[in-house]
Parts: sequence; structure tokens; C-alpha cells
Amino acid sequence: MRQFKTESKKLLDLMINSIYTNKEIFLRELISNASDAVDKLNFKSLQDPSVKLDQGDLAIRVSFDKDARTITISDNGIGMTAEELERNLGTIAHSGSEEFKTENAEQQGSDVDIIGQFGVGFYSAFMVASHVKVVSRAYGEDTAHVWESDGLEGYTIEDGERAEHGTDVILTLRENEKLDADGEAETYDRFLTEWGLKSLIQQYSNYVRYPIQMMVSKSRQKPKPEDAGDDYKPEYEDYQELETINSMTPIWKKRSSDVEQKDYNEFYKSTFHDFDDPARTISFHAEGTLEYDALLFVPGRAPFDLYSKDYEKGLALYSSNVLIMEKCDDLLPDYYNFVRGVVDSADVTLNISRETLQQNRQLKAIAKRVEKKITADLEDMRDNDREAYEKFFENFGRGLKYGIYSSYGMKADELADLLLFWSAKEQKMITLAEYAKGMPEDQKAIYYAAGDSRERLAKMPVVKGVLERGYDVLC
Repeated sequence: MRQFKTESKKLLDLMINSIYTNKEIFLRELISNASDAVDKLNFKSLQDPSVKLDQGDLAIRVSFDKDARTITISDNGIGMTAEELERNLGTIAHSGSEEFKTENAEQQGSDVDIIGQFGVGFYSAFMVASHVKVVSRAYGEDTAHVWESDGLEGYTIEDGERAEHGTDVILTLRENEKLDADGEAETYDRFLTEWGLKSLIQQYSNYVRYPIQMMVSKSRQKPKPEDAGDDYKPEYEDYQELETINSMTPIWKKRSSDVEQKDYNEFYKSTFHDFDDPARTISFHAEGTLEYDALLFVPGRAPFDLYSKDYEKGLALYSSNVLIMEKCDDLLPDYYNFVRGVVDSADVTLNISRETLQQNRQLKAIAKRVEKKITADLEDMRDNDREAYEKFFENFGRGLKYGIYSSYGMKADELADLLLFWSAKEQKMITLAEYAKGMPEDQKAIYYAAGDSRERLAKMPVVKGVLERGYDVLC
């Protein structure tokens, strides 16, 4: 038994109970590690002509055994030698991926996208596993090596067997916990189902650049027997088939000129669970100090709970195509809380758990650019598609007004031009700029009346008096 290179028991206990708050992210971390291993081999093939590699064969495989209570994450990446197992897994918080990024920083391009940073993601496995076994065979070596640990005192490294280069991470899941005083208990069995694993892959790792494959259960109709009679009823059989679970290429990474609006609409409806197409789609790529992609949607109708205290605003935040936060509320101001979408940046500084950001100024810079883009797009809709904008304002105008109120007028310059008011004279919705443009030369003020009904306001003697003088009244 070898001891970890740090105070293992204390550090692992700290990690498992403090660093990560959500146990289900263990699969995200292990798949990210597998993706890095495949990326390293891919990079080696680009640098070394002697490395013959079929890009179509690169993949990550996830499987489970309900009876043995195991989950296996396999890759056919670069693998690890016994020394690398010792260095990467025996030293907590040592990141082989971060080391690789540093050494090859100038040579990396779009062909390589290393995800790992902190060297602790692997140990998130111990949040759900009582025992972890790693079988790895380095590219170019004939012998595999096996690293095993219960995450408590230490680990062992021995020789083993693996048919080809790559790594298998085999988790033996903990037993389900007993009910506590509140009647709650952690159920690890939820990770031992086809649906449970597929949903986690699609939630957190859907856009990892390599195929994530699983054997899935399907059903098909059996061939009709030749001697079957007219009363024959079709029979079905279950079978297993290897299926790619993830989408791989995120739609926000594609040029907007290469994506049809119907594809954006389909992504919006499936991702944000809306029946209607979005009113507007905003896609842009930013470069400079921070590089990121953003895909934003203005919904076609207001969510039923938009103005309730339970409504959560925010954009999905990805880093290198891996979901970090499902709703990052710092990316949107309150008055644009209705906007849905995705921001993906490999440059944001994440904390060690990757669940929150460390440097708020980076987030502020992205949020400022996102806000400007939304404002510019709404102005374009207002000027070039007035009917659609009036429908938008009917749904979300209250939030824009509240943005001016809640900022004590500081946001008036940005938001005032987006507001619409009912013109008693024109009998339609107009902006303040349009009202001012239509004012007679002798008019020195803007006239308005507030009430619960346009029709009732229009009948007020004072409103009629102003209209008779040739001035407009905003109701």
C-alpha cells in the first residue's frame, strides 16, 4: 500500500464533502479527463508522423453493471505509464492536463481542447464510489498498469492487462444510505440505470468533442413467420445497440451563416422546453482579452412564472463545451431576465470545483457585452419589425420599465428608447422619440395620463382638452 503524497485522508475528506456540492458531477469530471486523454493522443499524432491514428476510432465508452454496482468510463486515448499513474493519481491536485497545456501552449490550436485544470476532478469519483480501479496502458507500451484505492489511506499500483492503449476507470458505487431524521437519503442506485447515465451525459457533457458511447436497450419487431396465419400478431424483441449519446458539436460554435433558423429554433425549444419559436436569435463570437461564444434567445412569449419570486434568471455557462452552471445569473441584468441562452468560454477563471467563477471582473466584462448585444437587437426589432416588437413589449415591457425604476434612473439612457406608450392621438404604440418628433413647435412638455384603462383615460375631459389643442397624450 502506497501513501498519497499529501495528507490524503484530510484532503480527500475535504474534497468529497466541501469542494463539490453536487455528487452527480463525478461523471462530468471523469468524462472530461477521458476527453483530455484522447486529445493528448490526437495532439501527439499531429506532431509525430509515426503515430498512425484513425480519427473516427477515437471515442469514450460508458457502461454499468447493476449487479456488481460498477460504472466504467473507458477511453482509447494516450493512457498512462506506472510513473504517470503515480504522479497524476498518487499526488492529489497534480494536473497532468494543466501540465500538458503549459508545455504545449504555443502549439495548440482548434485541434486540441484540454479541459482539466486542477487535478482534483478524478477524486470526485469518491463522492459516489467506495472503491476506484484505474486500468491504463500508455500508447506505445505493451504492459498495462492498475491503480486501486478506497480513497482513505492510500493506493496500490500493479501490472495488469488491457487490449489496447487507453484507460478504464471502474467505480464500485457506495451502498444506498439509510433515511436520516428528515426522511432523506442518498440513493446511489440512480447512477446504475441507462436513463440516469444518459441524462447526466446529455446535461453536462453533451458537447464534448469526442463520441461518448453506451450500449442502450432498444426494441424491434421480429420477422413475420412464413407460416403465420391472418390472425398473427406482431412480436417484439429487446436488443442492445452501441449508441452515441452526446451531440459533440455545439450549435453556438458554428457560424451563424452556416446554421438555418429552424435549427436554432429546434435547439431553443428542446433546450429551454418552450413550445413556441423564439422571437429573436442573437449569435456572436467575441475575441480579445476574453474569448467566448454566445447564443441568446428572446422568447416568443413570457414564461408563466416570469414575475414570480421563484423565477430564476441566467444563461447556461460552459467552459470548453462542458456545462459549468445551468443558470449563471451574473450574466444578465434583471431587466433582461427573460433572455435565455448559452455562453461558452475557456478563458473564464473557475474555482477548484468548476461550479462557480473566481474572478468576477471577467464575468462583468462578458455580461456588459451580452447586455449591449441584447439592447442593439431589441432596437433593431423596434425599428424594422414593429409588429413583432409590440408583441415583445406586451410580454416583457414591464421588466424594462422596472429596470429604470430599480436603478433610480441610472439605466434610463439605455432603456428609455425601448419603452412604448399608447398615443391617444395616433391610436398606436409609440416611443418617446416618436412623440417628441410629432410635437408642435409651441409644445413645451410631454403630456401623459395614468390609469387602468386606455379607453377610460381617453374620455377624461383633461385629456380631451389637450388633444383639442393639437397635443398628443401618452396613456
